[in-house]
Amino acid sequence: MKIKQAELKAAAHSIDAFPEWDIPEISFLGRSNVGKSSLINKLIGRKNLARTSSTPGKTRGLYFYLLNGKLCFVDLPGYGYAKISKKERQRWAPIIEAYLEARGNLYGCVHLVDCRHEPTEDDRLMADWLRMNSIPRITAATKADKLSRGALIRQNRVIRSQLGLFEEELLIPFSAQTGSGRDELWKAISSLLPH
Repeated sequence: MKIKQAELKAAAHSIDAFPEWDIPEISFLGRSNVGKSSLINKLIGRKNLARTSSTPGKTRGLYFYLLNGKLCFVDLPGYGYAKISKKERQRWAPIIEAYLEARGNLYGCVHLVDCRHEPTEDDRLMADWLRMNSIPRITAATKADKLSRGALIRQNRVIRSQLGLFEEELLIPFSAQTGSGRDELWKAISSLLPH
């Protein structure tokens, strides 16, 4: 998809701050420091629309990015970062769950995992939760440029097995550095959207 227009439309810190519209939304979730903002920026062809940070756990709201006035990417707070207080995490969980469970115009999720490591317990819990709630998802294995081709193939098998992905469920290696996986991910996202 060619993105001619991209803008941050809302930074929601509570459920009543979610935009009221019927624009299709795709959400992006993964643990802190997995590269969500970098992946979103690479997908839409912008350097820093989605704010990246060297400090994990910086995304504290749900950020709604409107693309071409007809599609929205939603960047959710990262999970699993120890330095975010338990109180803070407990405050966020209901907002994220309310979004994922009740948002009528959510057409699917891109679940990001770091291809260099085995999925964490949080990654596995998130994969199970999405499956249990019947939320269509694409799994993106980020930082794919950091591994050799052979190592990436091996790691993808490990990720697929540990997340319990069925054969037909997509696992797309992605690099925000080189752009590899970008076209494949766009194609997968497009397949989730209404036609």
